[in-house]
Amino acid sequence: MEAASDKKAVDIVLLDTRGICSFADYFVICSGDSNKQIEAIRDEVGHVLKRKGILPHHYEGTVDSGWLLLDFSDVIVHIFAPDEREQYQLDKLWSQAIPVVRIQ
Repeated sequence: MEAASDKKAVDIVLLDTRGICSFADYFVICSGDSNKQIEAIRDEVGHVLKRKGILPHHYEGTVDSGWLLLDFSDVIVHIFAPDEREQYQLDKLWSQAIPVVRIQ
């Protein structure tokens, strides 16, 4: 979350999904205001975790699609453009998850 915040991600939320999700323990959901910012958030999250020896299993999406997913096995990071975040409403879809932290 700190890496995303360092790149000025907005509306960052960490959800504890352990009780309701079989494929991840936590979701990080955040937004960037432009393609360049979304790319910067993705790159920073990847670099910070790589320095700690944590590598993603895979990436999904493209900057142009407005939704990037970084799968670190136990933690999945979703980076959205504002319109796509509103469209997919993951915060509501996973509303039974326990919110750990929210940074507006």
